[in-house]
Amino acid sequence: MLDVQDLHKRWGVVHALAGFDLAVASGEICGLMGHNGAGKTTFARVCAGLERPDRGRVVIDGIDLATAPGRARARVGLAPQEIALYPTVTLRRNLEFHGGLAGLRGKALRNAVEEITTAVELSGQLDQIVEHLSGGQQRRAQAATALLHRPAVMLLDEPTVGADPVTRQALLALVRARADEGAAVVYTTHYLPELEDLDATLAVAEAGRVLARGGRRELLAGLPGRIGIAFAGRAPDRLAERADETTADGGLWFTAARPAETLARLLGELGAEADRVRTVQISEPTLDDLYQHLLGAGRTADLPDRSGAELRDDPSPEEATHSHGH
Repeated sequence: MLDVQDLHKRWGVVHALAGFDLAVASGEICGLMGHNGAGKTTFARVCAGLERPDRGRVVIDGIDLATAPGRARARVGLAPQEIALYPTVTLRRNLEFHGGLAGLRGKALRNAVEEITTAVELSGQLDQIVEHLSGGQQRRAQAATALLHRPAVMLLDEPTVGADPVTRQALLALVRARADEGAAVVYTTHYLPELEDLDATLAVAEAGRVLARGGRRELLAGLPGRIGIAFAGRAPDRLAERADETTADGGLWFTAARPAETLARLLGELGAEADRVRTVQISEPTLDDLYQHLLGAGRTADLPDRSGAELRDDPSPEEATHSHGH
C-alpha cells in the first residue's frame, strides 16, 4: 500500500532523509519511532506531496508519486504535529473545505462529515468556531480533516501530543478501525504504550534512515530483561557484588538474557538465606528498552553513508517549524 525506497532530502548541510526505506501493507499500523531530527516529519511531508525528495521513490496504493502526484496525493491523509485548522471558521466549514480538496462533493461530502465527526465524538461541535474548541477537541478535529476522505494511506505525526485521555482513546479507536478496513497507517509517536495498544509493527528511524523494522516480538526477542530481588534485612554480599543496581532499601537488580532461568539459579544459590527473600520481580524488555538500544547502536555503529556526504544528527528545519495539512 505504501512503498518508500531510498528517500533522500537535504536541507543545506543537514540530511533530513539519507536513504529512508519503509513499506507498510494494507491493514497494517506501523509505529515510527525516533528522536527529533531523525527525519520522521520530512518523511511524512514527502509522502503527502508537500516536499519533493532529492532522490528516491514513493508509491502509494500502486501509484508513483513522482509520475502521478495528484492521484497519489488523493489517497493520502496527513495529520501533522501542529494544529493546521482555520481557527476563525466553524468545524463544519473546515471539514467541508478539506473534503472538497479531496474531491468530495454534495451528499458524499455531507455523509463523510457526519461519519467522521461521529467517529471522533465531535458531532455536537460542528457549528462551533474552531478557536473556541478545547485543545483535545482541536486535536480530534485535525485528525478528522486527514481521515475524512477515507484515505488508503494515513500519516499521523504525533496525533495525540498534549491530548487528554478521552481524546487519546477516541483517536486510537479510530486508527484501529481504519486499519481494520484496509488502510495502511504510519503512526509517529514518542508515547510508546500507544504502539502496544495499537498492536503496531515498528520502524525505528535515526539520522534519516530506518535502523530496524519488524514486529514487537521479533525485535524484542534479543533484548535482556531485568530481575529484582528484595530481602528482609541486608542483601547477601555474594549476590550484591554481582548486581547491576542496588536500591536504597537494599534490593538488587540484575540484567539477564533469560530472566526466569537466571532468577531460579540466583534463588538456588541463596541456600538458607532464601528465607529472607521478601519479593521478586521479573521485567521483560519493553518498547522503551528497544528504542534506547537501537538508537544507541545506531549512534555508535559504523553505518554506511549512502548519500555520499557526512550524515548529521542535527534537528532538521522542518522539525522546528510548523507543518501544514492538505
